[in-house]
Amino acid sequence: MQDARAVLRSALTNAMTEEMISKNVAALVKVRSARKKKRHPWSVEEARQFLEAASTTHDPLCAAYVLILVLGFRRGEVLGLTWDNVNLDAGEITVQMQLQRINRRLVHDETKTEASAATLPLPQICVAALQLRRKEQELAKQAAGDLWTDSDLVFTTRYGTPFEPCNFNRRFVDRSAKADVRRIRLHDTRHTCGSLLAALDVHPRVAMQILRHSKIAVTMEVYTHVPSESTRQALRKLGKHLGKQDPM
Repeated sequence: MQDARAVLRSALTNAMTEEMISKNVAALVKVRSARKKKRHPWSVEEARQFLEAASTTHDPLCAAYVLILVLGFRRGEVLGLTWDNVNLDAGEITVQMQLQRINRRLVHDETKTEASAATLPLPQICVAALQLRRKEQELAKQAAGDLWTDSDLVFTTRYGTPFEPCNFNRRFVDRSAKADVRRIRLHDTRHTCGSLLAALDVHPRVAMQILRHSKIAVTMEVYTHVPSESTRQALRKLGKHLGKQDPM
């Protein structure tokens, strides 16, 4: 009902601009707000379990999952990420591009708003995951030979072509099942980001940049809810494991 009213209101507003009508009757209609569905994102322990499963099975999308969970990347941002926007030496990553399927075409373009674009500091677990991803991609390129397509994208198929967004969702659901964690929406992983940063002992000022908070007090509210020490140790161990892991 809300969507129908919004479309009608927009159409009638245009009609008023064209002086076809004198009043927008759709703007006068009151529609009761729908109740927001409460989301239940993963706990830090569930996120750790998911990432460990992806790491131990050498999932080629493991680094993508790390960026989504630790940095709060959206699907389009992670699939549109290019190596040109990754500086592992400086420990920085720039959110600038996104990959989406629009009108049956894969479109690689800038993020929708300037607010979405940002240069973020990379926690060590992200650096380790991306270093491993680069090695994996080099091996895939050698295996594909002449069939390889150069795109500079960080996450590609085995032939270097862009990763299909809907396939990424399917792989996420499949990996969740294999990791034996609750099935959640891919978008809901963003709500676990702050807690993971606290568990990884990322400095609050760095976390403030990553979470794009304007006030440190907002970040510190997240940092008051930290997981158990055993979970924190397991996450640190996972980061070290990614750094030492050899690509298959």
